[in-house]
Amino acid sequence: MGADGVAENVKGLLFDLDGTLLDTYEIVLSSMKYTLNEAAGLGLTDEQLMAGVGTPLIDQLVGFAGGDEAQGAEWFDLYQAHNVTVHDENIAPFPDTRAALERFRNAGLALGVVTSKRHELAVRGLEMSGIAEFFPVVIGPDDWPEHKPEPGPVRRGAELLGLAPEACFYIGDSPFDMQAGNGAGCTTVAALWGMFPREVLAKENPALEFSSLTGLADYLGI
Repeated sequence: MGADGVAENVKGLLFDLDGTLLDTYEIVLSSMKYTLNEAAGLGLTDEQLMAGVGTPLIDQLVGFAGGDEAQGAEWFDLYQAHNVTVHDENIAPFPDTRAALERFRNAGLALGVVTSKRHELAVRGLEMSGIAEFFPVVIGPDDWPEHKPEPGPVRRGAELLGLAPEACFYIGDSPFDMQAGNGAGCTTVAALWGMFPREVLAKENPALEFSSLTGLADYLGI
């Protein structure tokens, strides 16, 4: 694989899900707007609604509720009910995702997902997008007591792949992904095709950045 030491030493790839493997921006935004603007009347901008994407949904909603856990839980149920109506018919991987995953698998790299989406819904999204076969390991917020941006779930993902975090890349599109990956000791890769702009990700000091998964595969020389 690749020409430099970073590329040559990687044995596993851990991925965020929404905005990294799956193009779910409009799905998430639609349910956020419905829950917080239409139902709750908060009148938030798209940027405000999406600022916490990459952390567990319940944490985001409790934050919007000013720390009121009961209100956050009520909004969580409302969001989930709306999301079910738009998720399955709109879920899709980014255009080059499957081809890149095939290259990674054929090169012998271990693959896993570490996401802030609940395990069941994450697996459902992978299955409906036709890429579940690549991921024997899926870690959601209901699988580990710590959540991104804490490093625990990323470390757990590496453990389940049978690898040290230092032998893994963690690829994600949010600043919380970069924080979790860096904290875990992985080589962090900023997914510039996702939900957050390059300048936001750059502040978290990712080791690498690419405009597509194809670019990462090319970098690895596979």
